[in-house]
Amino acid sequence: MSRVIAAAFATALAIVALPTAASAGCHSCYAPPQPCCGPQYQQQVAPAQYRTVQETVMVSPGRVIAHRTPAQYRTVMVPQTVMVAPEGVAYERTAPEYATQERVEMVAPARTYYVPVAPRCSTCGY
Repeated sequence: MSRVIAAAFATALAIVALPTAASAGCHSCYAPPQPCCGPQYQQQVAPAQYRTVQETVMVSPGRVIAHRTPAQYRTVMVPQTVMVAPEGVAYERTAPEYATQERVEMVAPARTYYVPVAPRCSTCGY
């Protein structure tokens, strides 16, 4: 008797589980919709950012140059020559020289991040 009940139960289960012609056009009547509309993300790459910095640099430092000046003589009378100015040193000061130099420095390195993307799904309309 238990075999008869088991066979009847299996037949009834097979009839309920099989799709019929009436349900052929209705996919959501017997199967749950596919979860395709969940959050989707796309990888984006932001390039490195650079900037140009101008800075003042010294090309040559200031310095002092010593110049030797010879003694000066003058003839006062025909037989006599007299020293008018003694030998000496004259100092010349030069100012330091500066120039503007440009250099490129990195502000932020390249980075990768994820952004949400609108899903493309036939069942939910997106």
